[in-house]
Amino acid sequence: MKLVRCLIAGAVGFSLVAAIGCGTKQSRATKVTVSGEAMTKVEPDAAVIVLSVVTQNAQAITAQQENARKSEAVANAIKSTAGVNAEIKTSDYSLQPQYDYRDNRLPKIVGYDARNSVIVTMSDLKHVGAVIDAASSAGANSVDNVSFILRQTSPAHGQALSDATHQAMNKAQSIAQALGGRVLRVVEENESATVTGERGVEEASLSYDGALRKNVTPITSGQLNIKSNVQLIVEIES
Repeated sequence: MKLVRCLIAGAVGFSLVAAIGCGTKQSRATKVTVSGEAMTKVEPDAAVIVLSVVTQNAQAITAQQENARKSEAVANAIKSTAGVNAEIKTSDYSLQPQYDYRDNRLPKIVGYDARNSVIVTMSDLKHVGAVIDAASSAGANSVDNVSFILRQTSPAHGQALSDATHQAMNKAQSIAQALGGRVLRVVEENESATVTGERGVEEASLSYDGALRKNVTPITSGQLNIKSNVQLIVEIES
């Protein structure tokens, strides 16, 4: 009787093991790297102007005082022309001696250069030329740079990122379907974005007649290119 019970118990145990073995299906997860890229053209929403007031004099204090007077006049001219939302800040200030190196003698100080540079960030792009003219009339004698930018809060940044991400995910879905599986999750995500002008840099088209004139200096912004790149590492079950 004990022998029969042992045989029955052994048969039941074997059946359970066999059932478990047949019911388990091993799945394999594969990591795949995919990328997406999107580019769109947008209008800039801000202009950045770098202006400088440079003064020279044989006396350091005179060069400094003259520069301070002209710099204040330039700042007031910018404020009255650029609009209430314009941001004005000093980017660089220097007072440097100028030397005479002639006749193989020891360098001799012959004067001083004072330089005060300001950065103007403004959203009213129609008045960029007027700001340059007003600042020049007030005493700014160097236009160091004019650039047109797109602020990070612009919806265009988010749209380009979204388009690049969808492109990358579509690639991942296609790979998963080809392997007979599905995308389980995104393991890692990396993104980058660049904003460039039509000529490859964020810059303006400056046009001068080469002589002083009463017309406003024409400044055109053109369009900016937003290029967004997204790289995803996804896990695919196959």
